[in-house]
Amino acid sequence: MAPSEDKKAKSSSKDEPDKEKKEKKEKKEKEGKEKKEKSGDKKEKSEKKDKKGATEKISEHKVTASGKSNGKAAAAPPARAPAPRRPPPPQPKGNPDDYLAGLDLPSSESESDDEVKSRRVDEEDQVQIKMASGKEIRKIADRDRKAAEKAAQMKAAALRDDDNVFDVSYEQQGDGDGTLSATDIKVHNMTIRVKGKVLLENTTVTIAAGRRYGLVGPNGKGKSTLLRMIARRQIPVPENLDVLLVEQEIVGSSTSALDSVVAADAELMALREEEQEINRRLGNLDLNADGAAAGGAEQRPAAHHEEDKDDAARLTEIYDRMAQIGADSAESRASKILHGLGFTDVMQRRATQDFSGGWRMRISLARALYIQPTVLLLDEPTNHLDLRAVLWLEEYLTRWKKTLIVVSHDREFLNSVTTDIIHLHDERLHYYRGNFAQFEEMYEQRRREVNKEFEKYQKQMKVAKKSGSKAAADKVEKGAKQKAKNKAKASGGDRAEAAAEAPRQWTDYNVHFEFPEPTELAPPLLQLIDADFKYPGRDDFGMKNMNIGIDMGSRVAIVGPNGAGKSTLMNLLAGDLTPTSGEQRRSHKLRVGRYAQHFVDALKMDETPVDYLLSQYPESGLKATEMRAMLGRFGLSGHHHLQPIVKLSGGQKSRVVFTSVALSNPHILLLDEPTNHLDMQSIDALADAIEDYEGGVVIISHDARLLSRISDNEQSEVWIVEDGEVHQWDGDFEDYKDELVKEIAAEMDAQEAEEARRQAERDEKRRLASKKP
Repeated sequence: MAPSEDKKAKSSSKDEPDKEKKEKKEKKEKEGKEKKEKSGDKKEKSEKKDKKGATEKISEHKVTASGKSNGKAAAAPPARAPAPRRPPPPQPKGNPDDYLAGLDLPSSESESDDEVKSRRVDEEDQVQIKMASGKEIRKIADRDRKAAEKAAQMKAAALRDDDNVFDVSYEQQGDGDGTLSATDIKVHNMTIRVKGKVLLENTTVTIAAGRRYGLVGPNGKGKSTLLRMIARRQIPVPENLDVLLVEQEIVGSSTSALDSVVAADAELMALREEEQEINRRLGNLDLNADGAAAGGAEQRPAAHHEEDKDDAARLTEIYDRMAQIGADSAESRASKILHGLGFTDVMQRRATQDFSGGWRMRISLARALYIQPTVLLLDEPTNHLDLRAVLWLEEYLTRWKKTLIVVSHDREFLNSVTTDIIHLHDERLHYYRGNFAQFEEMYEQRRREVNKEFEKYQKQMKVAKKSGSKAAADKVEKGAKQKAKNKAKASGGDRAEAAAEAPRQWTDYNVHFEFPEPTELAPPLLQLIDADFKYPGRDDFGMKNMNIGIDMGSRVAIVGPNGAGKSTLMNLLAGDLTPTSGEQRRSHKLRVGRYAQHFVDALKMDETPVDYLLSQYPESGLKATEMRAMLGRFGLSGHHHLQPIVKLSGGQKSRVVFTSVALSNPHILLLDEPTNHLDMQSIDALADAIEDYEGGVVIISHDARLLSRISDNEQSEVWIVEDGEVHQWDGDFEDYKDELVKEIAAEMDAQEAEEARRQAERDEKRRLASKKP
């Protein structure tokens, strides 16, 4: 080998390790770089994943807040933590005073799914509102309003009677021999249970055609339920009878009040629609015929001529039928009914959706009166009416020729309207001929007889048991049952009464109201002097020239049409409103006790009556037991004291408010429609309490008897609110009422005479038409 090659070989041999080292170093650096890049990618992916996860969590929260659950738990905390839930109130024991007491109603303490969704939507709205435009804010507000209305409707529905919980049974219908009536409702041995609890037991339903019945009895015993059973034909009702129950307000729409009433006549609406369709076809035919004549077109086929003849004949039939049912006076009759119920001409043209619930209830009543069903069922029809409308309805129903069943707490109304009374007492229906005043006389006589028989039976049983002979006691009981059976059969009474039953004590429902004696204050307590009032931005309403005053012992009845300003006057007297001009003078020590429907609505629904009163009057120093005693004095049954207020009926909530009024120790009572939701016994108790009360009283009411009682006083006054002014009536309330009754009767006489004249004209036209060849 040459030296140079050897040198090269040596050099190559020497470089190889260096090269390998270099390659290894480069490889190591490359691997480190790749590892670093992979680590960076992994970190980047992790960051992207974290970012994506955060986005998903935000998205999840938004989805949850919008009320659409995707099954995943939202990671982001809610904007507002829910309030800690209180333990549910103790379950009350069943009480015979409340036939729905045992129902499993939803607890007001727990949120429903809809409430949870609504709360979450509200949380999201708080964020959206900050970024929203004015239009979007209005949309959110409108959505909130609709959601609140829906929630209120759902809560009301949850507390409403459920048809499925009622069990109805009966053994026979028709007359005693089984003969069915085509005009009367007769059901024997009927029993109604609600979740196993007896509401009516072995009683008879007898509704004779053409009679006007008043269905009376304490609240919560099943009067409204019985009306619904009849209306929904859950008990046998002859198929040829059309039955209508007025219990819900009409759904608001763009239809006017007048058109809504006329539209209740389904037959008239169908006839008018068919008439328009036929006239449209015949009108098109005339146009086509003119065109054919001008253009020399072919004649129409003979089959079309036959159709034309059929249309013309049908049109004649339609006109005849429309004449029979008085189609030409339909709008006039509907308008007069609405006018009687307090609707002015302008109001009659207004869309039903623009009326409040109370006025829409009047429209429902007007529709029922207009179509005149064979059997009309009315449940507390006077609750939404002013005094004049009540008196008008009394006069209208007194002239009613068909069958009527009405539930009402208004004695004067029942005295004027009814021919018979059905008394729901002791799980039975008891029948009395005559109006309510006659019923009271017969009822008292019957109560004395029953209790006398019971006392006699008790004495006989006591003697028999004292002798130690079981046979003697059994003999007394058997004899008493047989006597009751024979007596019922002899009188032709209820089959249930003919059942073998020992005498029972006739217990009455009693309630007592009492307002505390106020401390004496020197007059004047309250005055409005040359006072005017207007609501800001409203030029259509105002009150002027008010000069009135209230002192200890004052008794004032405020009357006038709804919407005239009676409640506004009350708010001025209470100090909630201030006159825009003139003076308002008040004693600085004056305490005012107020009752109005909005005070009932403002009760804290999640609290019990006892908790509510304790929180409202901590300065009273009363304990829970003493608050319960107060509630009891105002007729609220003991087991309702510990129920959430949301589960109480309207009448029961009213009693909570009356208790609250009494606890305020007022010098003056301002009462706005206090009888709504109260039964007769409670109204009598309220009247007694007002008569005994030594402070001043101002009252708005449609209950004529209550107004008569409080006005029977030397210091009594009647204030008429009308046309923006307050006038004092020169006379007592009875004088004022008599004037209204005369005015209403004269109007109805004139309307009936006009309708009779129109009917005579229609009859004459039909007679002349029948003579034509």
